[in-house]
Amino acid sequence: MAKRFELIVFDWDGTLMDSAAAIVASIQAAAIDLGLPPPTEDKARHVIGLGLREALSYALPELEAGRHLQMAERYGHHYRAQDQDLKLFDGAESLVRDLAAAGYALAVATGKSRAGLNRALAASGLAGRFHATRCADECHSKPHPQMLEQLMEELGVPPSLTLMIGDTTHDLEMARNAGTSALGVSYGAHSREALESMAALRCVDSVAELSAWLKQHA
Repeated sequence: MAKRFELIVFDWDGTLMDSAAAIVASIQAAAIDLGLPPPTEDKARHVIGLGLREALSYALPELEAGRHLQMAERYGHHYRAQDQDLKLFDGAESLVRDLAAAGYALAVATGKSRAGLNRALAASGLAGRFHATRCADECHSKPHPQMLEQLMEELGVPPSLTLMIGDTTHDLEMARNAGTSALGVSYGAHSREALESMAALRCVDSVAELSAWLKQHA
């Protein structure tokens, strides 16, 4: 059966790696370090996947622009203290391996920094599994389409043959802005209700369900 898609692009945090809770805790701890009231869990979860400036503007609107780098340093301190303990979701490694073996072009579009993604790829064992990656410190933040546009250009795949998979509305809105198809996963940062409001092809509740959907429909 002919493939529906040639390029499958994954978000990282909350989609392949079970890191949403660690991100929330690190944002909250960094705010406390700076003497600010920590954002609620819902507010901190909402910004997962965004670039640093956009995330801080939403989660901590009272933070002066001149302190963004200080906040970033404290966030990085808290996150790096636990990132070696973070794991891929069960089944994520085999899913990526199977898709590569099936001949799909694979990519990552993430709100992480380049340094952060490189660490995560190395620690997870997925380094070398992706044909291209884009990070928030290299492109406009999601939901701007630049990450997807650059990935499609680099890999020579049009929007009609590209699928974006992510756990946030930022991922799905980026896909819509880039003219690609999108699939939501509800086991990460944003709720199923929020993801379904973006009219993606499907919203799945586990990596196993994601794998089954891709085998049948991608």
